[in-house]
Amino acid sequence: MPELIKPILLPDKLEQIGGDLLARFSSLIYGRTGIHVSPQKKTLLSNRLRRRLRKTGIASFGDYFNHLKKLPPSSPEWDAFLQEITTHETYLFRDESQWDWFRNCYLAECAAEARSGKRRRALRIWSAACSTGDEATTVACCIAACLPKFDDWKISILGTDIGIGALEQAKSGVFGERAMRLVPESYRRRFFTKARDAQIWQAAPTLTKMLAFRQHNLMDPLREGRFDVVFLKNVLIYFTPESKKTVIDDVRRTINPGGYLVAGATEGISELVRDFQRIHPWLYRTTS
Repeated sequence: MPELIKPILLPDKLEQIGGDLLARFSSLIYGRTGIHVSPQKKTLLSNRLRRRLRKTGIASFGDYFNHLKKLPPSSPEWDAFLQEITTHETYLFRDESQWDWFRNCYLAECAAEARSGKRRRALRIWSAACSTGDEATTVACCIAACLPKFDDWKISILGTDIGIGALEQAKSGVFGERAMRLVPESYRRRFFTKARDAQIWQAAPTLTKMLAFRQHNLMDPLREGRFDVVFLKNVLIYFTPESKKTVIDDVRRTINPGGYLVAGATEGISELVRDFQRIHPWLYRTTS
């Protein structure tokens, strides 16, 4: 059990993290997560670290490093720290063109193949680095709205993330007004309930019964069988070329033959997916 830290008063301003300590933090973060913190992010890391010092009462960057190093990756403090340094905006139906493809092309193709007996009525989808579940819930919305007789299908949508706090929110199926801003009005009425006294929306059981969430570090292989579609978006921008390759190699092994990888448009993975068929700058299909 980690030792208790006595709260102390911190000065209003702390100097920026030094070069040697920055390198040690960067090495520690990379070793645990594959995320790269470059020297150019010195000010950003310093600012984010100050928040954790004030929250924990630890006196200095060096003391916080030593504290963090002792903790297992599953500790709440590691979770809070990683959420600070990888914070990015997430919301339902982000990247409209990708959801147009998923609804109008992919799901339509699945339905046609099922009708003709070319495929069984089953779908397995992985939302990697799912954060608070916005992407995985968008997948569920599209399936419920666009796949004919989807209740006759065996649907499994897995959302994974390294952040424990983000996953707890994802499991709740609750979203704020900002996260819901791109959700079509018809979907809001069908698949969500708005709280009377707050700008909060609750996903209906129609959606949540398709969803499962669990913690996973992308640097570790996922042992959950194979998937028809993997969404891996807006996360590899934090990774080095070496750690990107590790992730892509592991993800490739989880995709069924003829399955799809949906990536972010700026992930920088084109050199790593040469054995995929490139359909769009963000869409790749396995060839075997």
